[in-house]
Amino acid sequence: MALTGAFAGRGTGTQMAETSDQDDTAAELAALLLSTESFDDLLRGVAQLSVQLVDGAATASITLAERGRVITVAAADHVASHIDEHQYERSAGPCLDALRTASVVHVADLRRERRWAGFDTVMLSHGMTSALAVPLMVRDGAVGVLNLYAGADAGFDERDRQLAQALAAHAAVALTAALRTYDQVSLTDNLRIALSSRSVIDQAIGIVMGRERCSADEAFDLLRKVSQQRNTKLRHVAAELVTAIARTAGDSAS
Repeated sequence: MALTGAFAGRGTGTQMAETSDQDDTAAELAALLLSTESFDDLLRGVAQLSVQLVDGAATASITLAERGRVITVAAADHVASHIDEHQYERSAGPCLDALRTASVVHVADLRRERRWAGFDTVMLSHGMTSALAVPLMVRDGAVGVLNLYAGADAGFDERDRQLAQALAAHAAVALTAALRTYDQVSLTDNLRIALSSRSVIDQAIGIVMGRERCSADEAFDLLRKVSQQRNTKLRHVAAELVTAIARTAGDSAS
């Protein structure tokens, strides 16, 4: 009887902890929704909040689907964006599987994963070995995915996975509420800007890599430092560099 009572008590404690986690998640997202002034800030805030709340997560991103296209609209850092990009380019990966099936995709150890050719390579190149893709569900199905990536010393345990699902559920509600303040034209414009920004940043990274003979991550860090020093958005710094190189190439050709 005492043993049964002990297990019952432990189960109750676990349930209370899970309920507390979910309540904290809802409160954090509610505060974020009230404090942000733009849709972009809200998305970025959700990605950063995911890393803070889910213990195993080293980085995170949010993928949204728009008219058959998928783009990363917010990321905690360049690592998450790069991992997402690899999946989009190959039309394969846990993010896209979660979006297609509207179900959670958890990869405990990429070193033993064979479902997506090349995905393990790009993950390991960034020191990531575990992935968790949680669909953002609304009434009609999945509109996007919360992507979480973890390093070799972490991973996602059962509590992490439950918290991530609660976070995605609350985030979907928050995003739906935010989208009600945007008409379809505004949303499409925002996604187009995000897609354009991503493209020009990638071009700038390639230019820096060629000039400095460095990796993509090192090139991104250099661009980010310039952005911070100038107090200018990263996409503007990238656009200036790409434009300058194009102008130089044009002058040389003439």
